[in-house]
Amino acid sequence: MPKSLKDLVADAKTRIREIGAAEAAEAVRQNPKRLVLDVREPAEWAEGHIPGALLVPRGVLEAKADLEYANREPRLADRTQPIIVHCASGARSALAADVLRQMGFTDVRSMAGGIVAWKEKGLPVEK
Repeated sequence: MPKSLKDLVADAKTRIREIGAAEAAEAVRQNPKRLVLDVREPAEWAEGHIPGALLVPRGVLEAKADLEYANREPRLADRTQPIIVHCASGARSALAADVLRQMGFTDVRSMAGGIVAWKEKGLPVEK
């Protein structure tokens, strides 16, 4: 039977760790070197993003995280660095966190509720 997006996200969530927006903000406060990875699209990013976050859209994540890809993202080279992945609502970030886990990243969390939850907590956003 074909799977829906909801099915795929639920499946990914069985293999990843999630973190709430307030917990994510505290984790970044405690460790400013923690990478916040935004997997939304550039137009979404332009509407507002978490200060200091790195934009790598979900559609190019595998390539940008591949150590053998010529145009990889250098900030994704360290497989042991702590990473918090987020999107708009938490679905794409769950899929992205699962992919990163499969690619050997060892300390990845998906932010439940995405930037929507971040904004609801009154946390900072920049344009």
